[in-house]
Amino acid sequence: MMKISRLLIAAALTAAGAATSAHAASSDDAAVQARVDEARAVTSDFLKQLGGTMKAEMQAGGPTAAMKVCRDVAPGIANDVSLRKGWKVTRVGTRVRNPMLGMPDVWEQRVLQDFEKRAAQGEKYDTMTYSEVVEEPAGKSLRFMKAIGVAPQCVACHGSAGQITEPVRAQLKELYPYDQAVDYKPGDLRGAVSIKQPLTD
Repeated sequence: MMKISRLLIAAALTAAGAATSAHAASSDDAAVQARVDEARAVTSDFLKQLGGTMKAEMQAGGPTAAMKVCRDVAPGIANDVSLRKGWKVTRVGTRVRNPMLGMPDVWEQRVLQDFEKRAAQGEKYDTMTYSEVVEEPAGKSLRFMKAIGVAPQCVACHGSAGQITEPVRAQLKELYPYDQAVDYKPGDLRGAVSIKQPLTD
């Protein structure tokens, strides 16, 4: 009888421990999902602000004016969000215009390749995202990326040699002497917004 009681107690303790672990895992999942949702909302706001400014500059001064939005406004918005949220917010490209700002790391390169595969299977860039909790030497973080596709108007600065006018080509050479972000077509993957949120235990 004593042995049976001990077995029942042990089973109850095991079940309680499993329930506690399951609850903790569920809480962790919910917390991570909340962070993903926040990253998605921040990215949406960022792209809307950037797109609105870009459209206004294109209408006012054409591609040469819009180019300054990518060079000055976009990094400024990303930096403001990074400082306010305590995150690292950047834009990365499949081919970079400014290697100091747009070069993807190994994790980002892998996600960009996955985005291209997903697009080939019919998924739209408008809603394409990926998130993952990663463990790195500096600690654990949530990483999130939102795909950015090439729109028809983008080829004025990112298209083929025949699509980029001489004034735009001259300004690109002046602003971006190491530019590789050309020869894109509408519907290509241009890059992504990338967010890295540090996680604490």
